[in-house]
Amino acid sequence: MTRLFGTDGVRGLANKNLTASLALRLGAAAAQVLTADIRSDSRRPTAIIGRDPRVSGEMLAAALAAGLASRGVDVLRVGVIPTPGVAFLTDDYGADIGVMISASHNPMPDNGIKFFSAGGRKLPDHIEDQIEAAMENLPETGPTGHGIGRVIEEAPDAQDRYLAHLRESVPAPLKGIKVVVDAANGAASEVAPLAYAAAGAEVIAIHNKPNSYNINDNCGSTHIEQVQAAVIEHGADLGLAHDGDADRCLAVDSAGNTVDGDQIMAILAVAKKANNTLRNNTLVATVMSNLGLKLAMKREGIELKATKVGDRYVLEELNAGGYSLGGEQSGHIVLPGQGTTGDGTLTGLTLMARMAETGSSLAELAAVMEVLPQVLINVPVSDKSAIMGSESVQQAIAEAEAELGDTGRVLLRASGTEELFRVMVEAADGEGARRIAGKLSAVVAAV
Repeated sequence: MTRLFGTDGVRGLANKNLTASLALRLGAAAAQVLTADIRSDSRRPTAIIGRDPRVSGEMLAAALAAGLASRGVDVLRVGVIPTPGVAFLTDDYGADIGVMISASHNPMPDNGIKFFSAGGRKLPDHIEDQIEAAMENLPETGPTGHGIGRVIEEAPDAQDRYLAHLRESVPAPLKGIKVVVDAANGAASEVAPLAYAAAGAEVIAIHNKPNSYNINDNCGSTHIEQVQAAVIEHGADLGLAHDGDADRCLAVDSAGNTVDGDQIMAILAVAKKANNTLRNNTLVATVMSNLGLKLAMKREGIELKATKVGDRYVLEELNAGGYSLGGEQSGHIVLPGQGTTGDGTLTGLTLMARMAETGSSLAELAAVMEVLPQVLINVPVSDKSAIMGSESVQQAIAEAEAELGDTGRVLLRASGTEELFRVMVEAADGEGARRIAGKLSAVVAAV
């Protein structure tokens, strides 16, 4: 049986395989699993639900709220707000469950559901497994009368609470910095420009007019060329690009060059080491990070720990080791002292604060790391589970690794959210990386 939860919650084509009835059952099962201990205390459990602006979010939020309330959970709907905003508000409101409805960077027809436990923390695999199991054995009826949960349709202070949290997190005023922000017509369309302006930056906002259908549509962190062009057009100091739920942030320097998550982590790790706030002198990243990050951290005397792909695994390592900085090449940056999950707006604020603090341009700060040529190809497949067991794939990997030797590396992995297999190759030169990645991709596609 295929696991319902992927690397970042439950995702699917809204109203096809991610239906209102599934959302209702998910809400009821999550209530049963996540509030089991609370009920013994005779206290009414509470949940908050946030979403990005895509049209199916309204339907799914209503279904989730019904599922939660049917099992005796009071629900507060906080409207359109970034995923890290839901994580923060779960803790700030003292809620027992947080729910975000978003498919992140995926196109509009898709949607997703992710849960947070009390304190705003993502669920470990075994808890998600318990929720899946509970869905199979849900009783038809729940509490009655006073035992049914209430649903409050609007929290008027939710955005203000989150913005206040972001303001308190800025280590230096941003006066004099001109920034273009691409909000991907997503959850940060209002929040991100307000947060950057409140911190003192001059803000030019693009793709911040969501209409329920245009989220991630040729904009945001998956279409970095949009903010690159806007930075050049407006003569800005930098550009920042978010995804649909604003838990990630990519940057562009004043010349329009991309500064990815690896480079942002390198900048912030060096800054934290200089400020004596890099706990255990360690940065946590994933196996997808560029080899250049490892070399840069070694040169700076910073240890780099690598996890499996997925910000949840970065979070697990950060929490286990008590570290203060981690993230992914895709722009999920986690600052545990300021949030429980990746926060794109917080990342943008922290990056600009480093520019203001040092008086350096983004390009100068990013020069701490040399990005080695890296090619990533997403190969559509019909059965992700069959790829790594294929003899032809294993032989192709062995041949590629023998050719690269110590000058590069190969990494193949299944997407956690789509029917894709990701082929990544790093090499000393771009042409070699493209050639090897193309050969590997052809073998994967043939399986």
